[in-house]
Formats: sequence, structure tokens, C-alpha cells
Amino acid sequence: MPTVIRATGESKDMTFDELVQFVEEARKAGVPGDRPVRAELSYSGKIKQIEIALSDDDD
Repeated sequence: MPTVIRATGESKDMTFDELVQFVEEARKAGVPGDRPVRAELSYSGKIKQIEIALSDDDD
């Protein structure tokens, strides 16, 4: 079982729909809403990759 849920934009940067899908997957996996999210941004400040740990041990 993966220890994180990770998503990247299909093209270079993530779209809002891709971000929504990421959140839905995290919710289905039981990730609590107060868990920190890690993101890699492009030079222009757009999200390239985002991930969230499935448990506190994975922070």
C-alpha cells in the first residue's frame, strides 16, 4: 500500500479539475482534513506536483 497519494499535472501544470480529483482520492483514502499537503511549484508559481501522507508516520 502506498504511503502517500501523489498527483502531477497531465501537462506541465495541474489544472483545477486535477486538484479536485487529488482531494477526492485523499478523502476516499481517509486522509483527515488537517493533514499538511506538500507541493512542488513551477517558477511561475503553478502547481506541478502535489502529495499528502496517508498516515502521521509518513510526514
